[in-house]
Amino acid sequence: MKWNNIIHTIIFLSLAVPGIVGNILMFVRLVYTSTLGTEKKPVGIILIHLAFSNIIIICTTGIRDIATVFYFRNFLGDIGCKAVVYLARMARGLSICTTCLLSVVQAVTISPRTTLWTKLKPQTSWQVFQFLLLFWVVNVLISSNLLCYVKSGNSLNRSVPGMFIGHCYMLPSRHVIKWLFLSLMALRDVIFQSLMGWNSGSMALRLYEHHKRVLYLHSSRCAHNSPPEIRATWSVLILMTCFLFFYWSDFILSFYTGFTVTHDSISLNVKTFLELGYAGFSPYVLISRYIHACNVLHTH
Repeated sequence: MKWNNIIHTIIFLSLAVPGIVGNILMFVRLVYTSTLGTEKKPVGIILIHLAFSNIIIICTTGIRDIATVFYFRNFLGDIGCKAVVYLARMARGLSICTTCLLSVVQAVTISPRTTLWTKLKPQTSWQVFQFLLLFWVVNVLISSNLLCYVKSGNSLNRSVPGMFIGHCYMLPSRHVIKWLFLSLMALRDVIFQSLMGWNSGSMALRLYEHHKRVLYLHSSRCAHNSPPEIRATWSVLILMTCFLFFYWSDFILSFYTGFTVTHDSISLNVKTFLELGYAGFSPYVLISRYIHACNVLHTH
């Protein structure tokens, strides 16, 4: 095995193993508490779905990287390539939509009760399921073109033009189809990330107002203990910052490699880190701060 492959494997394992463990722990914990609870909390359903999306991202990226690094030529056939690339693209979209929904719910939670934003907050688990079902329908349709144009590298002649995706190839499509699906993906990302930015700004403003009240009441004993809503809001803001950093860094790198047609080992290692960074980092932010704060808030 080459040194480049060894470094790539180390980077992948250092992100994938903790990420899988963290997401499984969060998934099992939330499913367990939701099953025992008499009333399922909408936020718990959102976090379960986010953990599930992260697990799909890590697993599909791992299968693709294993086939590439260890040169398993017969590891994935046409069906395997279609499934891996399709699930990775769809799970990425689900992660964007679910993270946005989480930011909306938290922004509405800390907003004044009299504002119109409170009507946007899902009050029951059934309302959350409706949002999640919509996310699945949207991302299944947006990613559907991959089922037609992704092929295994073994079933193609090397002279056939196409974009290399790990062990698989994506065949060139007609310009109309290509720009249609790219436009739909861009529209989805712009809408949901704009909502994330708006909610993040709203939460930051609420936190600033809370900070001013704490400074005003600094002599009070209660001022040194942040309420559960504030701790949960800080966690969501950290999560939003983490997501936007990994998303835009990956976008810039993909644009650069696509424009310059460079696929060296350094860019491959950085891309793997950016693809798995959010999925591996987010469960520990949520486990350490948000879930605990939500449990305390629910108890009170």
